[in-house]
Amino acid sequence: MKSREVLALFLCLNVFLLGAIAEPPTCPADANNECSHSGDWEGEFFPGINKIVYEGPASKNPLAFKWYNANEEILGKKMKDWMRFSVAFWHTFRGTGGDPFGAATKYWPWEDGTNSVAMAKRRMRANFEFIKKLGVEFWCFHDRDIAPDALTLEETNANLDAVVALAKELQGTKIKPLWGTAQLFMHPRYMHGAATSSEVGVYAYAAAQVKKAMEVTHHLGGENYVFWGGREGYQSLLNTDMGRELDHMARFLQAAAAYKKKIGFNGTLLIEPKPQEPTKHQYDWDAATSANFLRKYGLIDDFKLNIECNHATLSGHSCHHELETARLNGILGNIDANTGDPQVGWDTDQFLTDIGEATMVMLSVVKNGGLAPGGFNFDAKLRRESTDVEDLFIAHISGMDTLARGLRNVAKLIEDGSLTELVRKRYQSFDTEIGAQIEAGKADFEYLEKKAMEWGEPKVPSAKQELAEMLFQSAL
Repeated sequence: MKSREVLALFLCLNVFLLGAIAEPPTCPADANNECSHSGDWEGEFFPGINKIVYEGPASKNPLAFKWYNANEEILGKKMKDWMRFSVAFWHTFRGTGGDPFGAATKYWPWEDGTNSVAMAKRRMRANFEFIKKLGVEFWCFHDRDIAPDALTLEETNANLDAVVALAKELQGTKIKPLWGTAQLFMHPRYMHGAATSSEVGVYAYAAAQVKKAMEVTHHLGGENYVFWGGREGYQSLLNTDMGRELDHMARFLQAAAAYKKKIGFNGTLLIEPKPQEPTKHQYDWDAATSANFLRKYGLIDDFKLNIECNHATLSGHSCHHELETARLNGILGNIDANTGDPQVGWDTDQFLTDIGEATMVMLSVVKNGGLAPGGFNFDAKLRRESTDVEDLFIAHISGMDTLARGLRNVAKLIEDGSLTELVRKRYQSFDTEIGAQIEAGKADFEYLEKKAMEWGEPKVPSAKQELAEMLFQSAL
């Protein structure tokens, strides 16, 4: 045997023996720790960060709540029950800071550079430590974010099962998914869409993927299931049969609703509207478009909407408008809490920090009586330039405090009553006998013409918009 081969055999034996007798490493979240690349991880992922607690508005501690006090009762409910906050796994644990113009800027200490099942399990452990320290009870996921793709659907499902089994163990009895979903937009097979693909094989594959994702969401105790059709739209109508694609999407959703009932999943099915990006036009453009689609295809009783604030602004609306449209149609189910930059024309997924916008959001939530079984999912990511582990906590604390402050402001507005009274007075002419007839659909045109001739030219009072804005601002 050659000396080189003898040396190689000797080194292999040493590695084997050392691995057999070595104790499992204990790895703090330290990028310089040599065991950070091992398959095992013991100890904390976020050392030095304790459970986040409420310290009140006077606190200067960035790792404490100033406005969100989970068990404080406001307007008849605990704050945590109004909010039902959720951590988005994809942005929090799969976000890299990369963009079309630059490479990743975030490399969390627990990452080993692979997309293996072992790495997926390690991320899951980090996820639940983060959730518990943040003090929330819900999380959200895409199937392919929590477990890697494999060469076949069977192998991919096995990967997902392995990670879900760990998630089930880690979440215990107090934590559950707010919602789960299937990632039907990243893989090249979905370049033409999933439910709206021109290829029947892709349609079938997407159905199989949703079937499995719905099963694991149900297994984990998830309370909702989301459909975000990022590729369900078109780039050009010249090569698109839009009517056929819409019909296909409806059949897909009808099959999903049927399967939900078949497996005994009691969660709410949610559609998440978005006007465009990555497609030129997405079929569920906004809340009104989605409501019309659901009614047309007989799905209005099977689905509600997951309104994302940044998607609202991309469609030319405010988040408040989209929430009110969904609420008035009886289909407000969940909110993806984020915002965009008014100077940027794409989906930037920033944490909501605008107190005025948060107050308008909470006005709709309070009018809706809450969101349960939905809640607020932080579909928001750190900025590319924010690269410290503690930034994950700071961003979520800021978002939670902003919405909590919005809820407190709504309570002020309700207690004061001035804004409610202004709106009541504006429509008080309908609080009459004829107004009641109109609203009941009992006043025909002949009767209304007679009244118009009797009354003459109507007097039109001021809408008091500036006063309404003043009253709203006084609560902030």
